[in-house]
Amino acid sequence: MTNTKVRRQRKLAAEKAAVERRLKNAVAINPAGPVLGRANIAYELSTRTKGVAHGGMGMIAKLVGAVHLAQEIDSSLHLLKVHKPYYESDHVLNIAYNALCGGRTLDDIELRRGDAVFLDGLGTKSIPDPTTAGDFCRRFDNDSVLALQEAVNRARLRVWAEQPASFFSTPAVIDADATLVGTTAETKEGMSISYNGIWGYSALLVSLANTKEPLYLGLLGANRPSHEGVVDYFDRAIALCRQAGFEQIRLRGDTDYALTTQFDRWDDDGVAFVFGLDARANLVKRADGLDEEMYHELVKRAERQIATKARTRPHNVKDDVVRERNFKVLRQKAEDVVEFSYRPGKCERDYRVIALRKNISVERGEFVLFDEYRYFFYITNEEEMTASEVVDQARQRCNQENLHAQLKSDVRALHAPVKTLNANWAYMTMAAIAWSLKAWCALLVPVSPRWATRHNEQRRRLLTMEFHTFLAAFIEIPAQIVRTGRRVRWRILAYNPWLGPFFRLLDAI
Repeated sequence: MTNTKVRRQRKLAAEKAAVERRLKNAVAINPAGPVLGRANIAYELSTRTKGVAHGGMGMIAKLVGAVHLAQEIDSSLHLLKVHKPYYESDHVLNIAYNALCGGRTLDDIELRRGDAVFLDGLGTKSIPDPTTAGDFCRRFDNDSVLALQEAVNRARLRVWAEQPASFFSTPAVIDADATLVGTTAETKEGMSISYNGIWGYSALLVSLANTKEPLYLGLLGANRPSHEGVVDYFDRAIALCRQAGFEQIRLRGDTDYALTTQFDRWDDDGVAFVFGLDARANLVKRADGLDEEMYHELVKRAERQIATKARTRPHNVKDDVVRERNFKVLRQKAEDVVEFSYRPGKCERDYRVIALRKNISVERGEFVLFDEYRYFFYITNEEEMTASEVVDQARQRCNQENLHAQLKSDVRALHAPVKTLNANWAYMTMAAIAWSLKAWCALLVPVSPRWATRHNEQRRRLLTMEFHTFLAAFIEIPAQIVRTGRRVRWRILAYNPWLGPFFRLLDAI
């Protein structure tokens, strides 16, 4: 370890200790009154020291360079006849960086464009303005958007290539689901009205569940089937994961993605799958006719062990109100599973079907009206999984809903700010790069053998961290920008607990 790293670690340890002492000493009897609002505050404009609020963006720029993301984009996109002065990668990264700086709309680019210190930190005189960014989105056609997604995935392969062998020892789990992107506009080309009356688009997301990375993104009118086009995205994702080194691949999706025309082909190709299956009358009849002894209780995944004493479950106030007002309510009494072989009409071989039977008690107030069974079905070609494990896999797919929520709310990638379908598709693809960069930060944080447990936990927390929390930990760090003849120096001005992984990541890239 170099002297610079040693000194930096000592500084971080001293800063951490000072913060802990300050917080500990602050807990004391206080007769002087409230602690907030005492300071005699005065503002002045600095003339010499120049700072920036997004001190982590220098690290992001180094990460982009390390994985050759800009080069991959420029080699794949040829949308500009003249580079005056911006290249295609400048426009793409401009939108991604806007999301990483907390921008909510294209107009927020103007905040960074007017920040001379931010521009100095990135080593540029200017960045594209919001109007130019919108015009760039409108230059895309279908092939260009897919070319951009493939360019990002080639950079993604470089990140995956840095992972340990254990990263590839588990199956690459590829999830697919669509979500509505609503809009109140009336002139957006390609939008339509959905089944529930929402105007907008249907965004199909294919992601890697292992790392929560969006691999492919499709966009159609809101009235289109959610699975439309997913076969091509699935096949592209399979090829990508195999190129990376994953030996086992598993596809997951709800009932809309149980495309029986593809089952035999995927099975021949060695691709596993777990899909929901519609509870059609023939399946319900078959499950209902099985001997009761064939059913067994669903084995649920063990909850995470906690180091401290388990807390007492709080009183259920909602249940009291439901009973007091005699509301009709459904209460689950038990879950049982059974499996049988089934050949879909468009397949030439049998597959395992897991039937989940839920015993539902229909109650009103304190009275039980009647009990009923409800069936849920899952189809798979996995032979080594137990029936309970298949159900658990299908339920884990619901984690992709959290990714949808993050891309909609915090990243604002699933958002339609421009006029045409392809332009919005391109915008969503570019803004979603911000989330991928967050995942890459987690994957590239080095793990020291001596501190493997702690470092692996930091990587896990970064991967599962919400986007706004990541911005507070890794991006929104006050920094001073010092320009010298050959280097732009970002000088961190404040401590936070994530600076240790932050600097380890910088050293790695």
